[in-house]
Formats: sequence, C-alpha cells, structure tokens
Amino acid sequence: MYKELKGIIENSYSKYSNYKVACIVKMKDGAFFKGVNVENASYGATICAERSAILSAISNGYHKGEFKELYVMVSSGDIGTPCFLCRQVISELFPKEALIHCVSTTGEEKVYTKDELCPYPFGEEDLK
Repeated sequence: MYKELKGIIENSYSKYSNYKVACIVKMKDGAFFKGVNVENASYGATICAERSAILSAISNGYHKGEFKELYVMVSSGDIGTPCFLCRQVISELFPKEALIHCVSTTGEEKVYTKDELCPYPFGEEDLK
C-alpha cells in the first residue's frame, strides 16, 4: 500500500500546515477508498485524510463492520497516527480486530489493532 499512499499524498490540500496526510481504507470485500486531508482557513472545517476515506466508503454504501484495514501516511517522514477525532470514527465503524497501518514516507510501518489504537472507546452504549 506504500506506493498507493505515496501516489495520493500530494493531492492533500494543506496550505496552512503543509502537513500532508493520505489514507486508504480496505473493506472486507476487497474494495478500497482513498482520502487526503483538506484544510480550511476556518480550522474546524478541516477534514482529515482518515475521515475523508472512511466517509467515502460510507457514501458508497458501506456500513459499520464492513471495514477491514486502514493505511495512513504523513508527509513529515515520521510514522504518524490518526488524531483523536479520527480515532473516534475508527472506533465507531471498524471491528476490534481491524488493522491500522501507520506508514512513513520512507516505508517504515507500525501496525495496531483498532483496540490498541482506541483502548477506551466512547460508543453508543455510553449514550444510554
């Protein structure tokens, strides 16, 4: 997935931070959805690459539990992990055994399960 992430990271619209992020989500049926971060002068309107890819899958008819893996790359050269807004969305939609691949632009990779990345989830049962 390294090559695919490198291929889309430059699509990022990150003129304020110059921190480019690319993400690809893999569905259980083998489909893939891509996303990049899109910043905005009103920072709260910024969308992260992870949520962009996940929401693309949802927009194309996929549902909670149909996500298999997530791959994310940041432009800094380091291994980056999803922010906590993205972790909340991942926690809501991915099964506990889903793999989250955090890949550097040099090819280094760390892999986490959803439960390792989101050990204390906030979910629908918390709203009852």
